[in-house]
Amino acid sequence: MKKDLGAAGELFPQSVFIVASYDEAGVPNAMNVAWGGECTRHEIAINIGDHKTTENILAKGAFTVAPADVAHVVEADYFGMATGRTVNKAEKSGLTFVPSAHVDAPVIEEFPLTMECVVRDVQDWGGEKRFIGEIVNTRVDESILDEEGRVDFARMRPIVYDSTRRIYRVVGEEVGGAWDAGKPLM
Repeated sequence: MKKDLGAAGELFPQSVFIVASYDEAGVPNAMNVAWGGECTRHEIAINIGDHKTTENILAKGAFTVAPADVAHVVEADYFGMATGRTVNKAEKSGLTFVPSAHVDAPVIEEFPLTMECVVRDVQDWGGEKRFIGEIVNTRVDESILDEEGRVDFARMRPIVYDSTRRIYRVVGEEVGGAWDAGKPLM
């Protein structure tokens, strides 16, 4: 038996993205963003409301996106709890923010994968902004690459947000091959 929940968005998982930016004075900031994802192989979309990060991205036209991993769940959650308007989250987190060589935004060294983006479009959604960022470079720690040089998410151990329980979960178990598991039905 099924039950109607009304207009509840229950898609799972929601990636946990740490979006980093600089303000006009060059002070780094980071924010935990669950409403986002890759829209194409070379573009990322993030939806955010009225935040310090929103102001920063509008001012600089750039941002970086790092999927949070198990090793940094504490810092990732902190970036979603604290506000950059009243605290220097970069300093308080203890993480290492370095300038990107490709965009006017910081890279957080401790996160093993970071996509460096320039803003290609800004859409206003009634108090929220949707930023479409073109990925101009992806930096990756060699420790999460497989023997063929591909990102191995089993090594990275990214986390996702379970909004129904308000918890983080780790991505892990392989259950089938893409373009392979469905072959018996072909």
